Amino acid sequence: MLITVAIDCMGGDHGPSVTVPAALSFVRKHDDARVVLVGREELIRPLLGPRDHARVSILHASEVVEMHEPPALAIRNKKHSSMRLAIDLVKRGEADACVSAGNTGALMAISRFVLKMLPGIDRPAICAVFPTFVGHVHVLDLGANVDCTPEHLLQFAIMGTSLVAAIEHKERPSVGILNIGAEDIKGNDVVKRATELLRDSGLNFVGNVEGDGIYKGGAEVVVCDGFVGNVAVKASEGLAQMMATFLRQEFNRNVLTKLVALISLPVLKHFKQRVDHRRYNGASLLGLKGIVVKSHGSADAFSFGNAIERTGELVRSGVLARICERVAQQQPIQETV
Repeated sequence: MLITVAIDCMGGDHGPSVTVPAALSFVRKHDDARVVLVGREELIRPLLGPRDHARVSILHASEVVEMHEPPALAIRNKKHSSMRLAIDLVKRGEADACVSAGNTGALMAISRFVLKMLPGIDRPAICAVFPTFVGHVHVLDLGANVDCTPEHLLQFAIMGTSLVAAIEHKERPSVGILNIGAEDIKGNDVVKRATELLRDSGLNFVGNVEGDGIYKGGAEVVVCDGFVGNVAVKASEGLAQMMATFLRQEFNRNVLTKLVALISLPVLKHFKQRVDHRRYNGASLLGLKGIVVKSHGSADAFSFGNAIERTGELVRSGVLARICERVAQQQPIQETV
């Protein structure tokens, strides 16, 4: 099956200089894939080589959604933006998925406006992958929904576990809810009620997960509202950056520490590879009637390429059908609570 991925080439901090090479690398690596490069043709075409046209096409877009542009204005005033046209391709069935490194709020708003929601899902959620001691974990929501009801958190759990089941071929992925303690009495009313719903849902619910538990690997999916999820992720990213800076400073302190750094170089390289956030780039916007993946705005070609790879996995795994099937099974349970 030939899959088609629409690339918003103008999104992110670097635009076509990053998005186009990453898209071309993806096509060269996968014989079953083609890409539609959406953006300003005069900037995209010079980046293509003489052999890069077989499974690569360009859709010219005259407008660009800026990184700090209000979502409402992007929907109303930028109908010919690269982001909007890429999502329109998914809506019309001319692309199987869309990838963008652009404005997160605008991407979420335009995707929801154009694609609409899957049956039984009230709100979309941002789901990303993070490394753990034993592998990786999927966490959602990471900022799409500041306030959530217990039913929303249950829907996030259904979508997250459906995604893991589809991609990793696990029938019953474990799911936990992010909380301030492992005990059942901890948390606010929303989290406590969501815990009850999750216990009665038939999902493989393992209970509360504290902040440090995200990285211990006790659950393969961790759910929370977007406010908590975004704060947790940004705090983790800040800590990782601080630790990396401290490590560099200590190794550069004097000649002896520089010598130690040289001796430790193989270990340091392996450590950097294990925690390199670029390997996990590509957050899924779950709950939509289409596959949309958000890349970090500051992504380089390697990082953006991983976001496209993740998009391909989502398409091939049939994740949308999995979510719809699981929501349909869950509906009777939701109606009885």
